[in-house]
Amino acid sequence: MATAAKVPATIPALGGEQSLNRYLSEIRRFPLLAPEEEYMLAKRYQEHGDTEAASKLVTSHLRLVAKIAMGYRGYGLPASELISEGNIGLMQGVKKFEPDRGFRLATYAMWWIRASIQEYILRSWSLVKMGTTAAQKKLFFNLRRMKSKLDAFEEGDLNPEHLAKIAKDLGVTEDEVNSMNRRMAMGGDSSLNAPMREDGEGTWQDWLVDTDPLQDERLAESEEKDVRHDLLVEAMDDLNDREKHILAERRLSDDPKTLEELSQVYGVSRERVRQIEVRAFDKLQKAMLRLAGGKGLLPAMA
Repeated sequence: MATAAKVPATIPALGGEQSLNRYLSEIRRFPLLAPEEEYMLAKRYQEHGDTEAASKLVTSHLRLVAKIAMGYRGYGLPASELISEGNIGLMQGVKKFEPDRGFRLATYAMWWIRASIQEYILRSWSLVKMGTTAAQKKLFFNLRRMKSKLDAFEEGDLNPEHLAKIAKDLGVTEDEVNSMNRRMAMGGDSSLNAPMREDGEGTWQDWLVDTDPLQDERLAESEEKDVRHDLLVEAMDDLNDREKHILAERRLSDDPKTLEELSQVYGVSRERVRQIEVRAFDKLQKAMLRLAGGKGLLPAMA
């Protein structure tokens, strides 16, 4: 388990699945912070090590952690453990938060919360020891979404069309997609109607948090979208004109051009266009990660 940043916070006890209802009820009593109050608390902690200020920053975002953690409940791990790991990520985010950069804490902390939960899931899933590279982690956490988008609900291996589409969109090989799909199928999803206790009382769906977005989550998602857009625009400067055009036409357009159409524009083969597209996308991803790290938006991943 990751080591939490030393940020004392009066977080309600989370002793296991049986205490989840009480925990989710208790964290609702912590008020959300106005931007000005959040800024002043962050400055107090940053400049004076004020642990009371840090505690208020942490507790005001516990609902955000619970909301994010619930998004990972399909991996078969106890929600209480996911929330606990997310809280560790939140504390790390509070410790490293720099209010003068102009972002709200929720926007910055979401990166840390998700990273902490994802690392915990990868450590816990003994079936998925292959999830070590960035591409494989991306495959692990996006395969279900991609299959749902393609209505790929068939039993067993994916059909060739779906397999090729997922591999291309996620930048991995078809063999990696097949292997991950088989491993994840063995894990299975937990039913929301499954009892939480041995006596059969209480089901998972009884303690699902309100599906309406929280105020700080709506703001964080809006700010994160703006941040990603700005990073994308800035990162595009790393590409030459041909790479920019091909990537824009293939990945960023609502009506993507075919390889054949672009091959005619540049007088090269379809395979050459595909190679340029893959290379440009890889350069773009690396540039965005570099820029995000330079702006203090990404946690230092081990």
